[in-house]
Amino acid sequence: MDSHIKSKKEKLYNDRTSDELRELLYLETFHRITISFYKYFNIENPQQFRDDMYRKLSALNVFGRIYIAHEGINAQISIPEHNYEAFKEYLYSIDALNNLRLNIAVDDDGKSFWVLKIKVRKQIVADGINDPDFNLNNIGKYVTPVEFNQMTNDPETIVIDMRNHYEYEIGHFKNAIQVPSDTFREQLPMVIDMTAGKQDKNIIMYCTGGIRCEKASAWMLHNGFKNVYHLEGGIINYANIIKKQGLENKFLGKNFVFDNRLGEKIGNEIISHCHQCGALCDTHVNCANMGCHLLFIQCDNCRTKLENCCSPECQDIIHLPEEKQKELRRGIVKGANIFNKSKARLIKT
Repeated sequence: MDSHIKSKKEKLYNDRTSDELRELLYLETFHRITISFYKYFNIENPQQFRDDMYRKLSALNVFGRIYIAHEGINAQISIPEHNYEAFKEYLYSIDALNNLRLNIAVDDDGKSFWVLKIKVRKQIVADGINDPDFNLNNIGKYVTPVEFNQMTNDPETIVIDMRNHYEYEIGHFKNAIQVPSDTFREQLPMVIDMTAGKQDKNIIMYCTGGIRCEKASAWMLHNGFKNVYHLEGGIINYANIIKKQGLENKFLGKNFVFDNRLGEKIGNEIISHCHQCGALCDTHVNCANMGCHLLFIQCDNCRTKLENCCSPECQDIIHLPEEKQKELRRGIVKGANIFNKSKARLIKT
């Protein structure tokens, strides 16, 4: 076992720094494949499941982010191409995951992740549902990309995007309804209110890889909706299938992804704008000031002008001595710092 993979009270982890890991990634001479997958199923002992998986995937040099909970698994990972078959053999050896669909990234440079993190969580998708009668196994019907295109030719079909506002902003299906929220748990009651009185309509829900819209479809059925569907494999699978089969692409713009790429091109359109100057742009970045780290859209001109920062104030901070920067950001929680309307006035140049 790699000497940098340690065990402390049965919790395995990697102790190299992010800078070291990034450097090692860019020194690799082989190609990596970025994939995502999920499955709702009962895991009796999530911690043991997590530790066993960490050992197996570390041995295969897999990087990425995986969440384990009693309700299942959610994963976005990158695998050395020469280990891909061995990875599938291991994954499919788990009964509940045998022959599971793997969503292969559309626009992949192989640099999506540089470390393996597997975390145990209360849920793989936090939903805020407290109703004991809610049945996660009673889900909507899957629709394939072909069926999705056919059903959405009918103007009476309702298409609902179950992703966050910043994902929708850079790309979405034609005529899709946005549920304007930052979190999935907020979206679930909102989508019921937004579709009130339409219980008999055909409703298709979609998300990045399928995990959120699958749970959302079960919530819709639980609330009395009759004809609920969800796009199998989400946007990622849709993009792969339409490309392979030469089908019409009904997705506009870019698909936001939760790795170092921050997006993959699906349609040729640019439908969003730089949050600073308003120019057409669909490139998400994180502010270079680590005490801010705001996720926002920035064009090349503004990136040059502000040195990858979201504001002149943050630009001033990145030129301070490192010790002063550390002092300023001490105690700041920046993981969920995402651009929204409340921040618009703060980053205009």
